[in-house]
Amino acid sequence: MEPRSRLHLLTAAALVQAAPLAGAAWAQARVLVSQKDALALAFGAAAPERRTAFLTNEQALAAEKAAQSKLESKVWTYYVAGSTTAYFESHPVRTMNETIMVVVGADDRVRFVEILSFAEPDDFLASKRWLAQFSDKPLGEDLALRRGLRNIAGATLTAEAVSRGVRRALAVHQVLNAKPAK
Repeated sequence: MEPRSRLHLLTAAALVQAAPLAGAAWAQARVLVSQKDALALAFGAAAPERRTAFLTNEQALAAEKAAQSKLESKVWTYYVAGSTTAYFESHPVRTMNETIMVVVGADDRVRFVEILSFAEPDDFLASKRWLAQFSDKPLGEDLALRRGLRNIAGATLTAEAVSRGVRRALAVHQVLNAKPAK
């Protein structure tokens, strides 16, 4: 057998051997909280109304400016019950996605943030304690790392991704609930 053919054979064998390990990385991609359970956390026994917003170009630009972050989509699905609104926001952390739920109260402040799914290794997952710092925060200059938010040691990409996601959700909320000028 030629050395080159032997190399191809060895490479193929190594890939076959490594396939179960690659599958193990995907096994870490998981749902932490189902959408149904997340909505129950946000609204309790109340039945929220599902709504979909199709942002105009002007609304999208206004939201991006307010969030200081680019929107991935102009279509936003959210849930409303009483004066509480829950937004679901998905974004990449490092190379894999996470989905968060941002719950906003009548005062346009974050009530809480919940991570619903996380595909990165557990080392990068934000703790409940870290997420708690978003509670009662409005959209503003302090809703950023090293300003009004602490970083996560060893997981800066997660901290950046979550804080940008929260800002985008609050900015969309602001645009959708804009008060007409008098």
